[in-house]
Amino acid sequence: MVPFSILDLSPIHQGGTAGEALQRSLDLAQLAEGLGYRRYWVAEHHNMPGIASAATAVVIGHLAGGTKTIRVGAGGVMLPNHAPLVIAEQFGTLAALFPGRIDLGLGRAPGTDQFTARALRRGKADTSDHFPQDVVELQNYFRAAQPGQAVQAVPGAGQAVPIWVLGSSLFGAQLAAQLGLPFAFASHFAPDHLMEALDVYRGNFMPSEALTRPHAMACIGVYAADTDQAAARLFTSLQQSFLHLRRGVPGQLPPPVDDMKQVWSLLESRLVNHAFREAVVGSPATVKSGLATFIQRTGVDELMVTSAIFDHAARRRSFELVARVRSEMLPGGAG
Repeated sequence: MVPFSILDLSPIHQGGTAGEALQRSLDLAQLAEGLGYRRYWVAEHHNMPGIASAATAVVIGHLAGGTKTIRVGAGGVMLPNHAPLVIAEQFGTLAALFPGRIDLGLGRAPGTDQFTARALRRGKADTSDHFPQDVVELQNYFRAAQPGQAVQAVPGAGQAVPIWVLGSSLFGAQLAAQLGLPFAFASHFAPDHLMEALDVYRGNFMPSEALTRPHAMACIGVYAADTDQAAARLFTSLQQSFLHLRRGVPGQLPPPVDDMKQVWSLLESRLVNHAFREAVVGSPATVKSGLATFIQRTGVDELMVTSAIFDHAARRRSFELVARVRSEMLPGGAG
């Protein structure tokens, strides 16, 4: 049975604060560690009123410092926003503080709107075209420093922080295959090219010092509750949040509603449901069936789950139910 991990965007609840969101993330990371999840990742987004993980390396330090064994990482750092040396130093520092526990997922998108991207890059042109070269440069900073090397990452050199390539299209799959790196696909919001990207990655993979064979992970939304109806209601917070983003008015995570028909138009419902069509929402039995089907269909080596649930106790419960479902899916498990 494949390992399960968690992606957390540290959602800021309507009427709440970033500090509260980050404390909830720490609580969830500690819960995930106790439940046996392999990784707990946070993602870089900017100018998003409902996401508290913009300073991703800082958040990772917060989470790693409050846990003991679970791997903590970025899912991911949007590398075009940064100089590779800066990221090497940040994650080299994290690896020095928390040896063997830090992951670095790299994305090519800016994680924000075009105006904020310009502010992050101080007026520089779009640097996403340099992404492959920047990934290689970053890899080199993590290798042992060579005699006479003019620029070193300190900390960073010799840390060999595991690098993942993230993607929602074929570009990331091709790059991960070319560099022989693990690949993670963002099917939790951009599922259209999931199967094609996995085929491209596996079919073109070149062994490297990092990996001898392809290693693929996919992320999907999972919302578990005692009944299908209760889980569907929890899911409406994310549906509303995504709808607001598409309307150009992103905001904090709203509370759930009983009927989304009062919130969106028919066209908007189709747009949102298309983006989240890989989500698994329901009772433990529904979730078990949905996850088993997804894993069998994709053949992923790892599964990452994510959720944006307004009620913190319900979110904890959802991750607990998912962990229970996984234990039942193990050889010899119940059911």
